[in-house]
Amino acid sequence: MFPGFTLRSIEVGPGIALRVRTGGSGPPLLLLHGNPQTHAMWHKVAPALAARFSVVCPDLRGYGFSSKPPPSPDHAAYAKRAMAADMVALMQQLGFDRFRLVGHDRGARVGHRLMLDHPDRVERAALLDIIPTLEHFERAGVDFAMGYHHWFFLAQPAPYPETLIAADPRFWLLSHSGRHGVPPDFFAPEAFEDYLAALRAPGTIAAICEDYRAAAGIDLEHDRTSRAAGQRITCPLLVLWGAQGRVGAWYDVPEIWRLYATDLRGAAIPSGHYLAEEAPAETLAALLAFL
Repeated sequence: MFPGFTLRSIEVGPGIALRVRTGGSGPPLLLLHGNPQTHAMWHKVAPALAARFSVVCPDLRGYGFSSKPPPSPDHAAYAKRAMAADMVALMQQLGFDRFRLVGHDRGARVGHRLMLDHPDRVERAALLDIIPTLEHFERAGVDFAMGYHHWFFLAQPAPYPETLIAADPRFWLLSHSGRHGVPPDFFAPEAFEDYLAALRAPGTIAAICEDYRAAAGIDLEHDRTSRAAGQRITCPLLVLWGAQGRVGAWYDVPEIWRLYATDLRGAAIPSGHYLAEEAPAETLAALLAFL
């Protein structure tokens, strides 16, 4: 799926190694995936991006075949702050002090925190199909609670969600993606098998739940602190969302992001939630024009 790319494991800190696929040449570009996927979600756009950029596609900590730190009462190991620090360390290991960034879903949330904690690192960024985590929770109503009920299910105390998902990981993966309107056979077979193999790997389910527990706890603390301090994204920011997806139906995406960014542009893509897999040509065109 990634012709000309190299797959390897790179240590970014004590006990943390990331599965990373790299390819291409030119300015560095970091691609961050969402839940419950792996870096394989970029397979339709990464090869074209590699013609112009040095593309870096990692599995986030806890996801795919990257390290999965043990859970903790404060869920700090899965805070977006910790995940963002991984990405800064990864890019430094590869020789890149500054880079461009594209994030989807959970990866976009990591990217948001990275731009707040490390504003000197990101030259420009694109965030796909999200609004800030804090805004989701503060604006939550029936539509969000029913449509994104996995946010509340996965954040429940262990071992409740872990036990239910582990009973049939394939069913959970299909039902999770199906809620976003794609049919069971939508994903490329190689990509789906990577998602499923990762989900079945020891520690992944617990890590995903910890990610969502962090989102409902320590991440909100960090986000509120940043907002109170007046922190905003200062680099050029592109927000893309699926024209048939829920985020665009529930929110005025650019209006919300203008509260968080000083240099913003945005556009709807003719897709649902999985922009890079549902509408790769349109997504690629928007990214290339911006990046």
